[in-house]
Amino acid sequence: MFDAIIAGGSYAGISAATQLARARRNILVVEGGKRRNRFAHESHGFLGRDGSEPGAIVAEARAQLLAYPTVTWRDADVTGATGKIDGFTLVVGDDRMEGRRLVLALGVSDELPTIPGLAERWGTTVFHCPYCHGYEIEGPIGVLGIVPHSIHHAVMLPDWAPTTFFLNGLPMPDAADLERLRDRGTTLELEPIAAICGHSDVVLTSGRIVPMGGLFTATRTTPSSPLASQLGCMIEDSHTGQFIRTDSMKATTAPGIFACGDAARAFGNVAFAVGDGAQAGASAHQSLMFS
Repeated sequence: MFDAIIAGGSYAGISAATQLARARRNILVVEGGKRRNRFAHESHGFLGRDGSEPGAIVAEARAQLLAYPTVTWRDADVTGATGKIDGFTLVVGDDRMEGRRLVLALGVSDELPTIPGLAERWGTTVFHCPYCHGYEIEGPIGVLGIVPHSIHHAVMLPDWAPTTFFLNGLPMPDAADLERLRDRGTTLELEPIAAICGHSDVVLTSGRIVPMGGLFTATRTTPSSPLASQLGCMIEDSHTGQFIRTDSMKATTAPGIFACGDAARAFGNVAFAVGDGAQAGASAHQSLMFS
């Protein structure tokens, strides 16, 4: 029986595990190996590690965590979960692992727009977070019209570079939104998109090609594992996708279960994930003390 099991060993999971390890708790981390930013070459905006390779940050953090003698690590998928506070059971490979508390650092899966050529460029020249990748783009930026809130990107991104909003079949913006786009200097392109080619150039249905230095698109996210639902945690919907509902202490609606990182917030990046994990780990520890 572990004091806590952390499902997910990326930024949020390792951060949560570190708090529990430093509280001398006996913990298990289970990691399936599919980081959300595994396609990106660099991570930006994380204090002290700006521009580092994402996998290198995780590898160093993992090595530091495993220096604590109360930590067990398993590279495997969690395929099932049952139980309640003080008696959770997780199916890990062929084993059943028991824990008094759970921390769900599951990460998310991105549902990408079905535009030919986009998926191959995801994380290298096509992005979703301006704060993570906007600064490095050289040349004009394109925003792909995918959902109504795509206009939010189109209004934001002129701070980084000249921006074109490819409406791509979305309804024409109303008068107020058109004024916002004009005020920000965003160019509006009405012709639908046929494909993405080259570095990140947009091919329109007429065959015209609009060269771009980088593209931003909305995705729809879902937790990368059904564990939270299996355990009775409430799932919320937002305009960006689904996430696990938590309170300010990162406790879910199911007693004894905490959640952190991208799976537990409507918007995420590495810095948010690490902060979330630290809170979830400390909260799980306090739950063990004061239950």
